[in-house]
Amino acid sequence: MFDSFPDGASERLDRPTYHADLGRVYAGGIGFLNKLERGQHFQERGFPSWEAFADGDWERALSLADERREDYAQEIRRAWELGIRHRRLRVVEFPVTPYVQWELFVLRVRVEVGDDIRIIDARDISSVERTRPVPEVVILGDVVMYEVVYDEDGNAAGAKRYADGSLIRETNAGFDALYERGEGFHAFFEREIAPLTPPRGSGTPTGLRGAR
Repeated sequence: MFDSFPDGASERLDRPTYHADLGRVYAGGIGFLNKLERGQHFQERGFPSWEAFADGDWERALSLADERREDYAQEIRRAWELGIRHRRLRVVEFPVTPYVQWELFVLRVRVEVGDDIRIIDARDISSVERTRPVPEVVILGDVVMYEVVYDEDGNAAGAKRYADGSLIRETNAGFDALYERGEGFHAFFEREIAPLTPPRGSGTPTGLRGAR
């Protein structure tokens, strides 16, 4: 699973070019978007909920996350209008990092307005990750695939753009297989996240991703 991904040919895009390219392709009739998230520590500078979380204000972080509800609902409505099905699979390690604990509260808002998100325990994919972690990618139909890259300081610096059809199909197949093994968001959240005490700060971040 994902065996060909490390050797796939890609084009490096800076951050503005990546965002522009993704927007252009997204609006072009892709049919579906698959997002696989693997990292456990990130920064979200400029995203008010994350800023509050990083400052240690947990209640404000949750309140600000909920304020994005209508924005997320608009995203889902636009996807429906374009005929695009969104699916996201979030890999979670244990113990849950402060960042992931916060992120899952944000993702809960997305799920409540119709986003399709599942969770998979990293321990359940250990056989898949014997030599390397599963890739963190955004896949737009069978058209293009992006892997976000970071600079030496851990800031988002654009993405690798993959356009090889066979590689994209193989990666989508891997995503589909893991997605089928994933757990429904609400069941996981209520069992593993809701009982946790509020985290202290943001932990040790290793990447900058931008707004959720």
